[in-house]
Amino acid sequence: MQTVTIPITLVNQLLHHAQRGDKNEICGLISAIDDEPFRSYPVSNTADTPQNRYNMDPEEQIDAMRLMRERDETLFAIYHSHPNSPAEPSAIDITEAGYPDALYLIISLKTKGVLEMRGFRIIENTVEEVTLVL
Repeated sequence: MQTVTIPITLVNQLLHHAQRGDKNEICGLISAIDDEPFRSYPVSNTADTPQNRYNMDPEEQIDAMRLMRERDETLFAIYHSHPNSPAEPSAIDITEAGYPDALYLIISLKTKGVLEMRGFRIIENTVEEVTLVL
């Protein structure tokens, strides 16, 4: 199993973003420099049912990708939260995963006071968990 280290500053940003989403899923992108996670880019969730689904705002996603290119960063991960379910990909998460080179991070808020964040590689409907070092 692959191991990926996420800097504590990024972990804290993602947790804070997830907590601000309250009962709605939050989402965003994480960039890398030299294949190391570097910066988070929160993106608005425009899903019709944001309580159990996410859909990144297309303009914000394009802007984030443009900023990454301008800053010589690359896409490292796509993250979102599950306010009421475990940190594991749903069937929709799996079928809609469109970036096979990106790590998918899922943050669960269902736990009581404990951060549950897990990482996955999702390629052609196949899911492989990645060990996260936080």
